[in-house]
Amino acid sequence: MKPGDCEKFLWDGRHYDLKTKNIVDDIPFYMSQIARFGDPVLELAAGTGRISIPLAEYGVRITALDISESMLAHGRKKADEKGVDIEWIRADCREFDLDRKFNFIFLPFNSIAHLHDLESLEGCFGCVGKHLTEKGRFAVDIFNPRLDILIRDASRRYPVGEYPDPDGNGMVVMAENNIYDAAFQINRVKWYHSIGGEEDKFVLDLSMRIFYPQELDALLHYNGFVIESKFGDYDESPFESSSPKQLVVCRRR
Repeated sequence: MKPGDCEKFLWDGRHYDLKTKNIVDDIPFYMSQIARFGDPVLELAAGTGRISIPLAEYGVRITALDISESMLAHGRKKADEKGVDIEWIRADCREFDLDRKFNFIFLPFNSIAHLHDLESLEGCFGCVGKHLTEKGRFAVDIFNPRLDILIRDASRRYPVGEYPDPDGNGMVVMAENNIYDAAFQINRVKWYHSIGGEEDKFVLDLSMRIFYPQELDALLHYNGFVIESKFGDYDESPFESSSPKQLVVCRRR
């Protein structure tokens, strides 16, 4: 299988970390799940270790898998600086064989949205099933779709945020627009980065598959999983229509 478009999007671990530095709410959620189900743990689409490194600092035995070597290299460097032991593996989450099993596997932070077609989803779910212990659990984190965002005016740009450029060129200011392809349930997003006042220094395309709640549940069911819990946010509140997240915890059937 060819990598998804996420590899081009995740081009520089330094930028990624600065974009996501304030995103920490999911870490206690995963710690809570691991406390219930135990380690060893496998994180899919682990990137630079934003989640894996804090978990390892808590003593969790964790393997971090990602398709992007540049992201993994940045993660290794951070882990070495913190003195934590993580196994870093470059592999495609749709096609991997680690020859061992895990008590907890998770696909965090909307990463499933990079899997656009049924073949990719079946590949990923099949690999997960092969790598779970008999009592192991699998968790998926994806946003609950908001129609007001999907049908926004594509000619307008919407602010995303800003962060300091890692090369010292001032602030990186981000904006986005999107076009929703309803036939294929793909939200085609463009991220515009202006650096130090220079407009559109670089533009990144990000195509994200949209998963509606009943669809996600059915995909997991027909790929051999039994959903045990579905939360609406990292505080483990029940999933409902207004929930910002779909956090599904399941086991093999």
